[in-house]
Amino acid sequence: MRWQRWLRLQLKTRGKQGSYMSRKLRISALAALLVSGAIHAAEPLIIDVHRDANCGCCKDWISYLEDNGFAVRDHVERNMRSVKQDLGVEPRLASCHTGVINGKFVEGHVPVAQILELRKRSDLLGIAVPGMPAGSPGMEHGDAKHAYEVIGLTRSGQDEVLAKYP
Repeated sequence: MRWQRWLRLQLKTRGKQGSYMSRKLRISALAALLVSGAIHAAEPLIIDVHRDANCGCCKDWISYLEDNGFAVRDHVERNMRSVKQDLGVEPRLASCHTGVINGKFVEGHVPVAQILELRKRSDLLGIAVPGMPAGSPGMEHGDAKHAYEVIGLTRSGQDEVLAKYP
């Protein structure tokens, strides 16, 4: 990269103000390299996705997550009902696949924005897009778009609408 070459050249060259300037520049350069390294070293968010082997839209949702920077651990399950039950997904919130991030469930075709919001909400057990609404992430087939809501399930068992889509 151009800035890395410039930085190396600056570190090799002593400034007109002697060693003080050279030391100051080196410290600044080192700080810049550390910060840029930390930014590049940021790891993607990891989500476990449990799904049935024969579900195509689940694979599309996984691709959507990966395209948005998530690292997906794909688990093909024989008994999704049992998985949902173990995670506390209420039957009224059910969809075809279930994700788990930081111990919280992500049920169905939930958009990334709400998954990121879930990480900040300690009052929620999980979030869901019930059913399989056309136009939701992983369900973009043709021009059909149905209105849907992203619902959060609170620790007290109450539903909270987090977002509404067309």
